[in-house]
Amino acid sequence: MNILNNVPLILCFEIDALVQQAQEADAVIVMECAVGDTLVDDTLLLRVHGGTQPLAEDRLRHAIRLARERTFERDPKYPLRLLVDIAIRGLSPAVNDPTTAVQAIDQIEDLLLRLGRSALDAGCVMDERGVLRLIFPTPTWGDYLNLGFDEIRQYGVGSVQVMRRLRSALLSLVDSLTEIERKTVVQLYLQHLNLVVEHSTLDAEDRVIALQEDRQGLGLSRRRTQQ
Repeated sequence: MNILNNVPLILCFEIDALVQQAQEADAVIVMECAVGDTLVDDTLLLRVHGGTQPLAEDRLRHAIRLARERTFERDPKYPLRLLVDIAIRGLSPAVNDPTTAVQAIDQIEDLLLRLGRSALDAGCVMDERGVLRLIFPTPTWGDYLNLGFDEIRQYGVGSVQVMRRLRSALLSLVDSLTEIERKTVVQLYLQHLNLVVEHSTLDAEDRVIALQEDRQGLGLSRRRTQQ
């Protein structure tokens, strides 16, 4: 028995069913849990605001699909999480394999490029009359960016190779994104990365090298060093 898979988690919401129930009662349903959240005892699933009649708890529960494991199809955070785990495992002192981390960043960059060009869930659903019926937690672009890069930045700050590849990925996102707000989020992350490198334990010469973008990590220096 795998105890790590013994606690159910939220696989997805049946949005149409929840909206229909809220509409029938002239209410608004606010989900307190997000896709991927595990459900322990007494977890609050949702709140119902307003309404002309009570909503049946069994119908509400049936509109929340549970599982024992996360899936790529239902939870776009999950593949990012797995890739980050691979990267930080490679950066651990026991393994000390920064090239594996760089290869994981290759895949993380690809996923973030796809997400950055996609319409992300707003977390609010209206009925056909334009009345708000359902609110649910959903990741922002910044959430995806932080998930993809934060731990790699933290564990890889002492690796010139990782810092160069991470910088290259961020610059690629800046070049590819069309929405100003998302582009600004990445630019701010780049500024944070600069500060992290400047305050790292790397010596002065290595800090200069770490601030150069390189898709291979170490192998081909680029020109942009101060974005």
